[in-house]
Amino acid sequence: MKPPMSLLILLAVLPLASCSEGATSDRTTVVAGLYPFAYVAQQVGGSAVEVENLTTPGVEPHDLELTGRQVASVSEADLVLHFHDLQPAVDSAITNKKSALDIATVVATVRETEHGHDDEHDHGLVDPHVWLDPQRMETITAAVRDRLAKTDPKHASTYRANAKRLVAKLEQLDADFAAGLKTCERRTIVTSHAAFGYLADRYRLTQVPIAGLDPANEPSARQLASITDLVRDEGVTTIFTEELVSPVVAQTVARETRARTAVLNPIEGTTSKKDDYVSLMRENLKAIQRANGCR
Repeated sequence: MKPPMSLLILLAVLPLASCSEGATSDRTTVVAGLYPFAYVAQQVGGSAVEVENLTTPGVEPHDLELTGRQVASVSEADLVLHFHDLQPAVDSAITNKKSALDIATVVATVRETEHGHDDEHDHGLVDPHVWLDPQRMETITAAVRDRLAKTDPKHASTYRANAKRLVAKLEQLDADFAAGLKTCERRTIVTSHAAFGYLADRYRLTQVPIAGLDPANEPSARQLASITDLVRDEGVTTIFTEELVSPVVAQTVARETRARTAVLNPIEGTTSKKDDYVSLMRENLKAIQRANGCR
């Protein structure tokens, strides 16, 4: 007696399902709180890792709320990349501290006032935007490489080789920023929120943020008047806006001072599959060069 056709189909499918599950389980799972950390994990891990970015395109990372599935992903991941206090929902979902790598513990951080600002909303808070400094991204790359090699020794040589390639790209990016911003008519950048302190410090710029570290915190009337006066006094030509932050206040400053607006990307997320961290940073370099008359 021949077995029923449905049983034959099931028997044919089972081996394929088993192989697929085995291939997936062999990969190291990495969950990242936001895009820059996911980028490093994917570049270093390559095909040996499976990376999930918790912040979907178009979502402001500061406001991230996790779904039940994402909470499970965090608790089950081999490695979780996060920045403590930047996304409290991610911090709360980490149940296995040994699987977590807090980027704030591996890279030098500063508080907002150490960048030279004095914001009444975010006074003294640690600035999490470390990824906007290519040299700090090199440090993050080394930390992710070491943790992946420890978690998955079988692919340690792959992680080292991939990390070396990424560091080379970051070193070139750093050199291009240093050269491209060496000689500028102006060295002040007016930004939507205080995301660019590390970049400004690295390349001898002065950041004047309209909002503080949290883009939801709008400036007071006194702060807005002070920024408007600074724009006029220093001949600032461009007010920088962001894709994920309302441009209304920045546009108001631009109208009051007859400045133009342009986008400066904090790279907390990406909305295009064709762009990556390096290409977005290069777009930022071009935007600053145009705005500040750099030669």
